[in-house]
Amino acid sequence: MTRVRLSVSTFVYLNYPLEEAIKRIASFGYHGVEIWGGRPHAYRRDLSAAEIEALRALLAKHGLEISGFIPAQFRYPTNLCIANERIRQDSIRYIQDSIETVASLGAPLVSICPGHSLYGQGREDAWERLKGSLRTLSGFAAERGIRLAVEPADRYETDLVQTSDDALRLLEELGLDNLGVVFDTGHGHVLGEDLGEAVRKLGSALFHIHIDDNHGQRDEHLIPGDGTVDFASFLTTLEETDYRGFLTVELGFGYTTNPDEAVRESARRLSKRELLLHQASL
Repeated sequence: MTRVRLSVSTFVYLNYPLEEAIKRIASFGYHGVEIWGGRPHAYRRDLSAAEIEALRALLAKHGLEISGFIPAQFRYPTNLCIANERIRQDSIRYIQDSIETVASLGAPLVSICPGHSLYGQGREDAWERLKGSLRTLSGFAAERGIRLAVEPADRYETDLVQTSDDALRLLEELGLDNLGVVFDTGHGHVLGEDLGEAVRKLGSALFHIHIDDNHGQRDEHLIPGDGTVDFASFLTTLEETDYRGFLTVELGFGYTTNPDEAVRESARRLSKRELLLHQASL
């Protein structure tokens, strides 16, 4: 896995202070961390200026980069496509608050959940409202040197941007230079996408990758290699397309009571050789 830098989402350490999570992640050989924007890690405006400076110093001490920032937003508490303008505008403000935190931390990227239309709203109405929200957020982020990346997801999280094709349509209609895509292997597998083909299709619009596994029905966020995702062509395609971004392990609730073991094992497997050998042995 030359040139691809390995990161992990701090979400799996939700029962730990962010500082402790960073120390533990560094000890397992990761190159970066994706900071989870939920409590108790980095929700909205929870962090003081002094705390942000201390986090930056801690990251520098351990030689870790921030690969990205993912606000707590899937399913709750935001919806960027909702017809209720009070809720939509508050959702925009919430992401803007997160962007301010990201800028202070020196992170380059914020992941965005497309949201889900409500019963009776209609997909096209929700699509247009999402586009309006992204235009506002893109301008706000661009002023602070931040890129935004929409994450396609399965039907339990969005009915708007599910596949790489959906994401490309959104990017084409908006034409925003600082808007791209986070591709999640778990969501892609549930949706039946060819993961390698999705990488090729997204091209330069691929800003970031979440890597996790599942059995094809729900996005279980398993350790890579513990589900039915075939990572061979995916990892090969990353090399062939010269992907230079982070590969961020995104583990689920099932590991939150003992995150160290899963985070360590994910790092061990995510040399291409180790992961493929593991899959071959199953």
